[in-house]
Amino acid sequence: MESFKNQIKTQILMKFILVCSSFFTISLCISVLLLAKTKIVELSHSPQHDVSQSVPTTVDHLVFGIASTRTSWPSRKKYIKLWWNSIPNITMRGCVFVDALPHEENVKNDGSLPPLCVSQDTSQFLYTYKGGLRSAIRVTRVVKETVALNHSGVRWYVFGDDDTIFIPHNLVKTLSKYDHRLWYYVGSNSEIYEGTQVFGFGMAFGGGGFAISSSLAQVLAKVLDSCIQRYPHLYGSDSRVYSCITELGVGLTHEPGFHQVDLRGNIFGLLAAHPLTPLLSLHHPDHIDPIFPNMSTKTSLQHLFEAVHVDSERILEQTICYEKQLSWTISVSWGYAVQVFQNNMLLPEVLRVERTFRQWLAGNVLRGIYNFNTREVHPDPCKRGTIFYLDRVSSGKEGIMSSYKRDFQNCSYEASMSKLEVIKVVTNKLHLDNKQTPRRHCCDVLPSNAGNLMEIAIRECNYEELIYMN
Repeated sequence: MESFKNQIKTQILMKFILVCSSFFTISLCISVLLLAKTKIVELSHSPQHDVSQSVPTTVDHLVFGIASTRTSWPSRKKYIKLWWNSIPNITMRGCVFVDALPHEENVKNDGSLPPLCVSQDTSQFLYTYKGGLRSAIRVTRVVKETVALNHSGVRWYVFGDDDTIFIPHNLVKTLSKYDHRLWYYVGSNSEIYEGTQVFGFGMAFGGGGFAISSSLAQVLAKVLDSCIQRYPHLYGSDSRVYSCITELGVGLTHEPGFHQVDLRGNIFGLLAAHPLTPLLSLHHPDHIDPIFPNMSTKTSLQHLFEAVHVDSERILEQTICYEKQLSWTISVSWGYAVQVFQNNMLLPEVLRVERTFRQWLAGNVLRGIYNFNTREVHPDPCKRGTIFYLDRVSSGKEGIMSSYKRDFQNCSYEASMSKLEVIKVVTNKLHLDNKQTPRRHCCDVLPSNAGNLMEIAIRECNYEELIYMN
């Protein structure tokens, strides 16, 4: 009987322990869930895990700081009009910083230009570069004063000159590759080796434009004046910005789509062999020939922007195809020009930049060395590529159609070439994927019964397709 009672007690005790264990387990699970929920709430409200970060970067997240002067603004603002507020339903943000307001600025701004801001006094800063302009200090502080505009929701600050021509959509596409919450300094070098060597391969040249992530810009703005004090001997503003960013331990993230254009004359070769990256900017339009023949500088840039507005991501993208029956090599610089070479040119040779331009400064051989591969212009015009310049571009249900008319030269072409007057190029709108390594597109010469017309279709290359004369 006693043994039976002990068994009962043991069973009751085991049940009690089991119930307690279950209760403890349930309590522990609830506590863990509550703790996890609290942590999720905390993370969702922290700056590092802001839900807004999942929103794609747009032009609304950019703020521009443009350096100008009272005297240069009246003649340079036509270049800003090309790209400012050029995207429908988007109002861009930023300011043009001048030393004083031009007299003509009594007219109300219609939104086609950014507002003007008068720079703060910089007389307290020392400038010792012999033969330089101390306005470089004022332009350096454009970085600080742009941040001080205190716009909300900024991810990137973009800086340039009043003759820097930006492609806003491509800027957004390129900058969205990077996390603006981290410290980024994005830009490119000069085209000339000597200039890059003198000022630094790690420096973004200001005329080509550069971008600074908002997180870095906030810190840079706080320490910039102290940096300026240490560098009175430097020539330009971009050298001072670079020096201060370097002191913060940040290096340049190189994006070759920014173009300083330290070149003179005809830059056709540079534009016709653009690197495999979106066009982000062009600089120095007053120092180069109009990019289209028989047009003014302003009109030729407006003509280029007709293609930019249709497909900015493809503008200047170089595509090569071969017409094997005629042994022609065809290079398409979309939205600008098509070149037809009456021989088989291997792809690496076509991709070299033809030296149609002059060096920025006359002088020693070093000033004629460039930071890209070049090839000489053939001395015989009949052995150069025949150029067809953009005539018009349109977009429809069947894709994008651009047509190019021949630039006539005094030369006796082959019979087939002498008849060719127009080249039409068919494409789909280009949507670059920032998660994939960029790959050059392929093109096909389409059958045509018209002797004066050639049609070309641009498409994605097949998986194992090679671009050569097959």
